[in-house]
Amino acid sequence: MTTIAEIQNFKGKYPKQLWYLFFSEMWERFSFYGMRGMLAVFMVSHLGMNEKVANLQYGATQAWVYAFTFIGGLFADKILGLRKSLFWGGILMIVGSVILAVDPKNFFFTGIGFTIVGTGFFKPNISSMVGQLYKDGDARRDAGFSLFYAGVNLGALLGGYVCIAVANGTLWTNFVPENLRWNYAFGFAAIVMIISLLTFTQTQKSLGEIGLSPIAHLQESKRKLYEVITYIGSLILIPIIILMVANTVYTDYFMMIIGPASIIYLFYEMRNLSSIENKKLLAALVFIIFSIFFWAFYEQSGGSLSLFAANNLNNKLLGMELDPNGVNNASGALFVIFFAALLGVLWIWMAKRKIEPNTVVKFGLGFLFLAGGFWVFYYTKFLAGPDGKTSLNLFTFGWFIITFGELCLSPIGMSAMTKLSPQKLQAVIMGMWFLASAYGQYFAGLLGANIAEASENASNLEKLNTYADGYQQLAIYALVAGIVLIVISPLVKKLMQDVK
Repeated sequence: MTTIAEIQNFKGKYPKQLWYLFFSEMWERFSFYGMRGMLAVFMVSHLGMNEKVANLQYGATQAWVYAFTFIGGLFADKILGLRKSLFWGGILMIVGSVILAVDPKNFFFTGIGFTIVGTGFFKPNISSMVGQLYKDGDARRDAGFSLFYAGVNLGALLGGYVCIAVANGTLWTNFVPENLRWNYAFGFAAIVMIISLLTFTQTQKSLGEIGLSPIAHLQESKRKLYEVITYIGSLILIPIIILMVANTVYTDYFMMIIGPASIIYLFYEMRNLSSIENKKLLAALVFIIFSIFFWAFYEQSGGSLSLFAANNLNNKLLGMELDPNGVNNASGALFVIFFAALLGVLWIWMAKRKIEPNTVVKFGLGFLFLAGGFWVFYYTKFLAGPDGKTSLNLFTFGWFIITFGELCLSPIGMSAMTKLSPQKLQAVIMGMWFLASAYGQYFAGLLGANIAEASENASNLEKLNTYADGYQQLAIYALVAGIVLIVISPLVKKLMQDVK
């Protein structure tokens, strides 16, 4: 079996195992982003929810998706290991997608429940495996995560546009019966998850010791008992998740508990760590907390921006007729694909010349780009016609700006979590990183619901102005957060010790 040391002593910019994980993650993200872009519009058009309720429901659904990554990371760390956890999660995601493909209207929350638990077991662990491909202090790590993030976004681009365009009848209209558009759209998510899982199972031998069970040393019968209990326990959780997602008040209670509980658990684990390790974990907490605000604004994309695109954008982008919500859901991913690897190479070039900004400053820059993008969304109100439709070109330019903010924060953030956390807590810290995304999604739903409520019973033009004014407020908040991060960067850099 290949040792971790042999894997980490790779030549060139990227280890070969990164490419295998790249493709497995790419197809999983096709499934995830395809469904994400459909949720709010489906709830309004087929489940009869108003836009305020749909935003709250979207926020709750996505919050649970990311919140469960903490639980999935915990069980991977303690019982299943990264590989078995990922495989189990993939199976549950396939089941959820098939349920939605068969009857999305009557079994919507059932399919979502399986998908939530499955994503929790899948998502944090594949990122942790990417981190273990590199030695501590390897300057190529950020470039590796940037390339991995490009894989995430290639899947997001394909799924984000294809699923929505099929559902809305703007793609493959000759092949998809009108009454089955949504079934086919959800069906694509199931097919690509199968491809994702097959990609992983056929290439996992190359990972050597990475991701194996942490309790492999136990007696086989005892180890299998723990694993079976984990599988059964996760299945028992699915109906509970379904109930809580369908009733957002339960999600409110959960979010009040899970965040503080995860921090208490982290402090409990920190008792047995060194002072240096604890300082690094405190720095990780700073990034985690600020990322909540970033995702609360950014994740308007699947909620309020999805409805804004469907209602208030024309369908012309650079002269081409495109589905506006498909563009909203996929354009950020397209820009990431073009610029992620380039930015990764730029970080390496700057590191060699000792001029690379530290991780905290990169986070601050991420917020400044985010503010610029939302300011562009606000400015679309000045190009609107009397029908409340505005420029898809300008809207897409806003996503172009935000993309650089995402690239300054998300791939760098994942890399920072693996660098700042000790080996035995990596999956938990990665889970907390995604838990921060859960809070971001949750608050994104609340923010979107407030904007939707303010525009209730308004004309389409009045609705556009209300949404645009809401995006201006988010731009101001993002600007303040970016400035604060840059100001406190020297303090956080000290906590990071030798991590750059």
